[in-house]
Amino acid sequence: MSKETLAKSIREIPDFPIPGVLFYDVTTLFKEPAALQELSDILYEMYKDKGITKVAGIESRGFIMGPILATRLGAGFVPIRKPGKLPAETIEESYDKEYGKDTIQMHKDAITEDDVVLLHDDLLATGGTMEAACKLVKQTNPKKTYVNFIIELKDLHGREVFGKDVEVETVLSL
Repeated sequence: MSKETLAKSIREIPDFPIPGVLFYDVTTLFKEPAALQELSDILYEMYKDKGITKVAGIESRGFIMGPILATRLGAGFVPIRKPGKLPAETIEESYDKEYGKDTIQMHKDAITEDDVVLLHDDLLATGGTMEAACKLVKQTNPKKTYVNFIIELKDLHGREVFGKDVEVETVLSL
């Protein structure tokens, strides 16, 4: 299966979650065993030699490939969630996104200075959510932070929000 085949299997939903937004539904990649395996293999090959110790996934679609990739890399998984969803002491970051304002949190003790972190989410649009996740993770001073998306919407120039110290990679560019 090629990246082109993966891209063609992504469902497009117009006017979701609000009018004027074209939503790229990656669940179509997850429901087909061959596509899920190919995506897992591609992500693993991208990061197998980076020394990743923690994969942090952003709620909610980052919770699907994030743990799969963490398992393959021999790393731990850290959920980045909306406020009030984590039971222990948290740190947080607020941000503006494409269609509103939001806050994300993670457990204060989830990442240490000894960690090499891979932040994962499904889609890079304007970059607001992942930029906030980077700031959140950097509060813990990890050794290195990488950023990964399944899909990048190139025309929105989302990768421009990240500093030069953050490597940003995507599987598919649309």
